[in-house]
Amino acid sequence: MLFIKQDPVYSNQRVIQNEINRLFEEGEGGCCGMTSQWHLRVDVHEDADAYFIQADVPGMTQDQIKIHVENNQLTIAGERKLEDESKRDAYHRIERAYGSFSRTFQLSGDVDLNKIQATCKNGELVVCVPKNEEAKPRSIDVMVH
Repeated sequence: MLFIKQDPVYSNQRVIQNEINRLFEEGEGGCCGMTSQWHLRVDVHEDADAYFIQADVPGMTQDQIKIHVENNQLTIAGERKLEDESKRDAYHRIERAYGSFSRTFQLSGDVDLNKIQATCKNGELVVCVPKNEEAKPRSIDVMVH
């Protein structure tokens, strides 16, 4: 995913493609939702100073989530395990996703890779990718002669 504004037609196609992908991913897990890999769902937005990636990671701890930046790509990866795998047979239904996940985002050239920060609180991961000073919007005064 690029950090650029998308035109509405492309955006609609992307929404449809994401929904198709989601349906296929759910189908792979069978009725119980147990998959060896799950799709980390994110929201990406920006303000004047930074881009933000927000992801729901309920029940996960800091050491279960890895964030890596290389070649202008930011990767969020990790693994969520069933709390007590030995009691798996005692479950009647398992709908939450478990297993490994990985999402990679292509960063634009207007970001400061050295200032990326991540926080995780109340089951929400927020990755802040600051923009370079040159990329930030600024006002220019109009001089009247």
